[in-house]
Amino acid sequence: MSDEKKKGTAASAMPTAMAPPGLINKEDIPQVLPILPLRNSVFFPGGVLPLAVGRQKTIALIKDAVRDDQVIGVVTQRRAEEEDPGASDLYTMGTVARIVKLLKMGEDNYSLVVQGLARFRVMELVQEAPYLKARVDAVEDKTSSENVEVEALGINLKKLAREVIELMPELPAAATELVESITHPGHLADLIAANVDVPIEEKQAVLETVDLKARMKLVLELLNRKREILKLSNKIDSAVKGEMSKTQREYYLRQQLKAIKEELGEMGEEEEELDELQERLKKAALPPEVEKVAQKELNRLKTIPAASSEYTVARTYLDWIADLPWSKISEDNLDIENARQQLDKDHFGIKKVKKRILEYLAVRKLKNDMRGPILCLVGPPGVGKTSLGQSVAKATGRKFVRLSLGGVRDEAEIRGHRRTYVGALPGRFIQSMKKAGTKNPVMMLDEIDKLGADFRGDPSAALLEVLDPEQNSTFSDHYLDVAFDLSKVMFVATANQLDPIPGPLRDRMEIIELTGYTFEEKQAIARIHLVPKQLKEHGLSGDHIEILDDALLILTTSYTREAGVRNLERRIADICRAVAVEVAGGKLDKQTIGSERVKEILGPEMFYSEVAERTEVPGVATGLAWTAAGGDLLFIEATKMAGKGGMTLTGQLGDVMKESASTALSYLRSKAELLGINPNFLEKTDLHLHGRGHAARPGPAGGWHQGEGPGGAPRGHQARHPAGALPQGSDRRAGSGEERAGVHLRHAHG
Repeated sequence: MSDEKKKGTAASAMPTAMAPPGLINKEDIPQVLPILPLRNSVFFPGGVLPLAVGRQKTIALIKDAVRDDQVIGVVTQRRAEEEDPGASDLYTMGTVARIVKLLKMGEDNYSLVVQGLARFRVMELVQEAPYLKARVDAVEDKTSSENVEVEALGINLKKLAREVIELMPELPAAATELVESITHPGHLADLIAANVDVPIEEKQAVLETVDLKARMKLVLELLNRKREILKLSNKIDSAVKGEMSKTQREYYLRQQLKAIKEELGEMGEEEEELDELQERLKKAALPPEVEKVAQKELNRLKTIPAASSEYTVARTYLDWIADLPWSKISEDNLDIENARQQLDKDHFGIKKVKKRILEYLAVRKLKNDMRGPILCLVGPPGVGKTSLGQSVAKATGRKFVRLSLGGVRDEAEIRGHRRTYVGALPGRFIQSMKKAGTKNPVMMLDEIDKLGADFRGDPSAALLEVLDPEQNSTFSDHYLDVAFDLSKVMFVATANQLDPIPGPLRDRMEIIELTGYTFEEKQAIARIHLVPKQLKEHGLSGDHIEILDDALLILTTSYTREAGVRNLERRIADICRAVAVEVAGGKLDKQTIGSERVKEILGPEMFYSEVAERTEVPGVATGLAWTAAGGDLLFIEATKMAGKGGMTLTGQLGDVMKESASTALSYLRSKAELLGINPNFLEKTDLHLHGRGHAARPGPAGGWHQGEGPGGAPRGHQARHPAGALPQGSDRRAGSGEERAGVHLRHAHG
């Protein structure tokens, strides 16, 4: 249903005509008037307004008004969407109007023209059906004796009106003449208020202002504000048009240049590639400072011949800029229980690391702008440090990238090369971010303790910025030469030992130590993870093979000696290969692998416990040592022989252990009488002290050589060696940790 509103153009586009004042006397206005509600407009005395009528109440009103030739009251609604307004929905001030013309446009649609006569105030509604009627009070303008000020206000109104009309080219030329022709100040204010584009509430305020001087000041204020808005709008429009015309001109010239190249046969694929590159840069959502650099480089690229070496350098640089994840972030899976299940599924034990990861996810869930942690997992080889990073990525729902830092000696590997060098590339961190495709991957920094330093720089010093939460939000790669945000990355570094890591770099990381596994933990890991993995890799299933617990026990105690489980996995692989040979040969019966079958496949046991019998022999003591490969059990063997009081130390002992041996001898000599030893026992006696690890095994041709090296936690196991003599040679890797070894020596009797 259509409503009562202005027809044709908006009020701001064409001024409403104003009739001369004095069209009706106050005495001629009836005390009760039919009320026509008006939407989206305010009707002023002296105005002529076309209206479209569609509401049934209003149609009934105009039929009665035309038949009885009576005036009506036009009042603006407070809310335009109200279909059936009541007393509270109408303003109290309106305009007495006469219907000048009425046309029937359809069955329920009328078009009429009304003329404003005078102001009135609604006192109360006396009728709501079939249309509204109200008791009204006619209102006349209040004029003051200060005619000079009123005249000055009128001059200012006309001046401002002319300026506004000039700023609005859509208004007809007759608008200025219409304003100049009005001499009555009240009607001048009403005319301008009716046609200026301001909110309905402000127009209604003008209508309700009875005092002439106050009304003119109010309209002057509205008109002045409109003038300033139009000035600013025209200024903005001119600036936009100027920018558009410049862009259009450049586009036109480029199209002309493209057409000329096509005519000359010089048109190649470079232009299409550059257009595609520009689209990729737009889609990359670059930060403002990066976008500025990229656009400058792209404009320079367009002026470089494609055959030039500079073209390739600039093009490669822009490709890197377009491919990096400047704003793409993967959504974190912050389900704590899901993360706990994922970590428990992938790794057995290592509760401290799991606890730290769950704490990070919990805090991230409560505080979304948290920066990524920088963890450093320190422990012997084979305990699952690297694979733990993959589990963290699965648990958090992030991408996983791995950087191997072992043996890196060039600082440019971290920060990248300057673009002035031939074949320059970004550093490994930027390359990994491109590979990840998101700003917040889990980045594994493997073997961070194996970084080196030489004349090309110190990579560990370059890592200080990367692994500093206060700085890595503006990480600067030498190749990109713009800031890249690494603060959302979750860094997980791994190391076998802390000593080689420089102090400042170590201070930036949260150290979490992983110890070697116990026998029981190794058996559980083998049962849950290693056996199913090796069965799958060798094409076997549970229908072909079953490895019993006693087989896993003998594998961990008698065939491997390590902190981790890598050798254990190799021995399980040996068993799987032996079974695979039989299955491939046609033997389809399920094979049960126990301890005896393990001995058949792997041969004699490599390690057995002889701590008790070793320490029963005088002159043998035990010591504990820590190495990068885990704990080690040392046997300190001492013997005496005829000589001249010298002491021989063997076993590749470090300075600390040599000093310990000298200290023990000095203590022994100082307490000789207390211990019942001849104080001069060294005059014709030489001492031989030998320190060695426990992991040695028989070598070829009956010789003895270095074994698997010191490995897991000390279990009191000792490899076989020829009886009755000091062992020849010692474990070299066992000696690598003696600088940190705590050794207990005891004296040897006869």
